Amino acid sequence: MLHVRRSFMVLCDRCSVLVFYTAACFALIHSCRGQSEVIGPLQPVVALIGDDIILPCNLDPVMDAFDMAVEWARSDLDPRFVLVWRDGVDLESKKHPSYTRRTSLFTDELKNGNISLKISKVKLSDEGTYKCFVPELNKHTTVQLVVGAASSPAAEINSTISSRVVLQCESAGWYPEPELLWLDGEGNLLSAGPTETLRGPDDLYTVSSRVTVEKRHSNNITCRVQQRNTNQSRETHIHVPDDFFIIISPSSNPTSNPNIAIVTVIIVAVVLILIVAVFFLWKRRCDKFMSRVRTD
Repeated sequence: MLHVRRSFMVLCDRCSVLVFYTAACFALIHSCRGQSEVIGPLQPVVALIGDDIILPCNLDPVMDAFDMAVEWARSDLDPRFVLVWRDGVDLESKKHPSYTRRTSLFTDELKNGNISLKISKVKLSDEGTYKCFVPELNKHTTVQLVVGAASSPAAEINSTISSRVVLQCESAGWYPEPELLWLDGEGNLLSAGPTETLRGPDDLYTVSSRVTVEKRHSNNITCRVQQRNTNQSRETHIHVPDDFFIIISPSSNPTSNPNIAIVTVIIVAVVLILIVAVFFLWKRRCDKFMSRVRTD
C-alpha cells in the first residue's frame, strides 16, 4: 500500500512538472509573439499629386496579421483614422471622409506581416505624419509622407537689346516652392534677375524669370526648375538663332574709324559753310531791296 502511494506521488510530481513546462512553453510562445516590432521606413516617403503611393509598415519577426487589428491614423485629423482593419474587414465607416475609398491594405500579404498602407490618387492635403499601430502588440511606428507637384517649364525669346537677347521662362503647378535656374550650353549657371513667385488658391506655385544672354553664352540655353525636398526637376531648352544677336563690330562704328571720322567732319563743315553763305546772300539781297524802296 505504501509502495502504491509513493508511486502515485511520483506520478503526480511528474504531471506537475509536465504541466509547468507546458505552461512555460505557452508563456514563452506568447512572449515571443509579443516581441514582434512594427517597422517603418527611416526616410520620408515622397509622392506626386495624383500618384498611388505605399507607406511601408511590417511586423518583424514576421507573423500573421490577418486576424489582428491594424490602425493607420493621423493625429492632426478629426476623426484621426485613415484606415481601420478589424476581424478581417476594412471598416470604411471609421475613416476620415477625405480618405474614403482611397486607402487599403494588401490583404494577401497580411499573413506575411505586411501591414503597409496604400493611398490612391494622392492629394496635397495627404501630406503629414502617419501612425501605423497594432493594438494587440501595443507597438507602432510613424511614416512621414511628403507630397509634391511638378510641371515642365516653357521658355521664349522676350526681346532683343543691341547685341543681347532677353529670354523668359515660366512654370506653373509646383509644390513645395521650387527654384528656377538658367544654364548656358556648357551647363554653366547664368546670372539672372530675381525669380517671381506666385502661390495660387490651390496652394500650387508658379515661378517665372528673365535672363539676358549674349552671343558668347552660346545659342543653346536651358531653363531648369527644381525642388530638392521632393527630388523633382524639369527643364526646357531654347535655341537662339544668330539673327537675334545684332553684332556691332568696330569697323561698322563711325567713331572708331579715323578716315570716316575726318570725312564726316568735313561734310558737316561744308554744310555749315553753305548755310552761312546762303544766309549772307539772302541778307545782301534784302538790304539792296530795302535801299531801293527808300530811294523811290
